[in-house]
Amino acid sequence: MPVENLPTDLSGFRKTLAAASPPTGLAPALEALWWAAKDDWAKAHEIAQAHEDATCSWVHAYLHRVEGDLGNAGYWYRRAKRPPATGDLQAEWSAMVAELL
Repeated sequence: MPVENLPTDLSGFRKTLAAASPPTGLAPALEALWWAAKDDWAKAHEIAQAHEDATCSWVHAYLHRVEGDLGNAGYWYRRAKRPPATGDLQAEWSAMVAELL
């Protein structure tokens, strides 16, 4: 059964950030990115760490970049089979959300 009112693009996802909690039915990686945008690194990390798929590994890598732990980020980029990002964190967040939606 599809979940209604889930964002389908970056703009729509950004609008959900005005709420106190993420939309019901978001994939774990998107939920983690939602919490990251709300500056709740710990909650975002908890979600990313609880799922071992490539998508959550990618988010996990991003979160360790945010934290400044580039060695750990590199490990998670490798697990995600993604090249390590080196650019602007906000640009990476936006690109990730857009791709995952």
